Amino acid sequence: MNARTEPAVIQSALVHDSEHHLSNAHLDALEEETIFILREVAAAFERPALLFSGGKDSLVMLRCAEKAFGSGRIPYPLLMIDTGHNFPEVTDFRDLRAKELSAELIVRSVEDSMARGTVRLSHPGESRNVHQSVTLLEAIDEFRFDALIGGARRDEEKARAKERIFSHRDSFGQWQPKAQRPELWTLFNTRLQPGEHFRVFPISNWTELDVWQYIARENIALPSIYYTHPRQVVDRRGLLVPVTELTPPLDGETVQVRDVRFRTVGDITCTCPVESNAATADDIVIETLAAEVSERGATRMDDKTSDASMEKRKKDGYF
Repeated sequence: MNARTEPAVIQSALVHDSEHHLSNAHLDALEEETIFILREVAAAFERPALLFSGGKDSLVMLRCAEKAFGSGRIPYPLLMIDTGHNFPEVTDFRDLRAKELSAELIVRSVEDSMARGTVRLSHPGESRNVHQSVTLLEAIDEFRFDALIGGARRDEEKARAKERIFSHRDSFGQWQPKAQRPELWTLFNTRLQPGEHFRVFPISNWTELDVWQYIARENIALPSIYYTHPRQVVDRRGLLVPVTELTPPLDGETVQVRDVRFRTVGDITCTCPVESNAATADDIVIETLAAEVSERGATRMDDKTSDASMEKRKKDGYF
């Protein structure tokens, strides 16, 4: 700036630079914690795996894993439990990213559990989302995994806010929220009895805003449905339900084409987009700053019913 630059302009520039520095320092601290946890898992367990759906949170974890171990050197396989009803944009991106990293990708399907008779639907149209727990526990038994690294965050949902970073699971794969181990001074208790395992959540302390700021800073590629695109939807109980073969419009519902994006991505039968014109990660950061409802609260049909509450599902072995 030259000598004629107005003081107000100088002050504004200094404030902007200060905020940028603080933002990066905050993200650096979160990244450092995540890298520490990912390395701790590699050191403490014999057969860990990283749960990888191709969604934004697992892609953030994957970027941290690259920084922790080096590209192409992640020391544990990637695991996805596929309901068979996932968005193809996401599963295609999952396969592409695993190939780019030369990572081992293990996919186990709820449909295989259905064929074995370990999963039985009450009716053909029932969501398979809750039944992922069965397939996940079968995969743990098959590969004898002793730690599964997941992308859950405490700000997503109240049951997840109760969970430790290193969350113990008993020999039945169940979570006991009242019998969790303390985590003082970043000292994690990793002791296991035969048949038990841990769920580890390295980005527990991140928020949705942190995730999008990190995606923008690191220029992390994502499946296209995270950004604005036209899609047929119906308005159902305050949610924009995507019109698909699995989620057709009900009698009396009007199909509309709206510009939408997905804040979170899961099974087609229970995941809804939000109306948005955000075409970049920076655009989404701005939208997230103004959001008044959590991403799951705004987009997940399965979180709306008490009999399918997150805490109940987690006690039964869910992610």
